[in-house]
Amino acid sequence: MRIRKIRRVLVVSLLAVALASAKNTPDQKKEKTRKMASQTLQELYKLQPTAQGAIQKSSGYAVFNNMGTNRLLLSTARGAGIAVDSKTKQETFMKMISAGAGLGVGVKDYRVIFRFENNKALAHFLDSGWSGSAQADAAAKAGKTG
Repeated sequence: MRIRKIRRVLVVSLLAVALASAKNTPDQKKEKTRKMASQTLQELYKLQPTAQGAIQKSSGYAVFNNMGTNRLLLSTARGAGIAVDSKTKQETFMKMISAGAGLGVGVKDYRVIFRFENNKALAHFLDSGWSGSAQADAAAKAGKTG
């Protein structure tokens, strides 16, 4: 019974996100991605001030957000981001998607920042994308809620 309620909440949440993003024009989506990237970088710089210099001196960087869900045996994730060539300021908007298997129920929202040390690494990322996988989750629980 409880799993059904959780499943309904997840489905409704995903539908709401899908409907909200469907209403945006391409320019609105790009602006939203730029804003997310800027906020993410500012949060990083507050936590790690030396990161700002490292990003500024890099050949380029990329910032992505990702929303993942795990429903019993199926896990899926999707997100979007922007890669920026530091020298030319050329922006490349990208999407990411993944699917996998694993027992669990939950929703995860996270952001990722890539820093490219040279033009070759940036070009490879832009041409081929990125693939990697590692996952570890933890849950906190106080009494009956978590």
